[in-house]
Amino acid sequence: MKKISIILSIFFSITAFSQKKVLRSIEMNSDRVIINSKGLDNITLENSNSNKVEVMLYAESYDDQLIKVEEKNNDLNIGFYFEGTETREVVFRKFITKRLQRAEATIKIPANKMISIFGQNVDIESKSCNNEIEIYIDNGIVKLNDIQQNTLVKLYAGNLYAITKSIDLAITSNLGKIQLGNKTFEKKLNQSIENSTKKLTITSIKANIFLTKN
Repeated sequence: MKKISIILSIFFSITAFSQKKVLRSIEMNSDRVIINSKGLDNITLENSNSNKVEVMLYAESYDDQLIKVEEKNNDLNIGFYFEGTETREVVFRKFITKRLQRAEATIKIPANKMISIFGQNVDIESKSCNNEIEIYIDNGIVKLNDIQQNTLVKLYAGNLYAITKSIDLAITSNLGKIQLGNKTFEKKLNQSIENSTKKLTITSIKANIFLTKN
């Protein structure tokens, strides 16, 4: 009997300095990829050269680590599972520091597929991906590089960096800094570009926003 939720086990594992690497390739039949970042410190997004989603998971000091995949309602959901000594240490010491997992993922996604990321404390970098992107996190460093399609980011605190040449802007950060080139704006920045086909929307309470045009 097939289960809708597939837990993909470790197919390739490298142990060096207590770090393990898991590789997985998934055929992309959905219009959107949803990433649950729970357990990760860092996510890197890249475009793949095929119609497959490629997930590379790196983690330290875990007895077991899995990539979870579920296809539902035309969405491909990706999550991560960790078990072992390191996980128990994080639970015990989570009040000391927010970054104890020491786990990161590089995810390659076909162009023009929508990407949604949900999480709490995680750093995210998009390698100028040609995708519509949505990010919903509590705190982190977000590097979008060159914006290729409509992008929406909602975060409570952190730093965000992006290249925003010839795109519309709708930026709000109530307590953080908003900077476009050498100009600084207080709380809001709105910009409309004639004939623009893409828009960057950022909503935050405390994040610092750093935008450049090249």
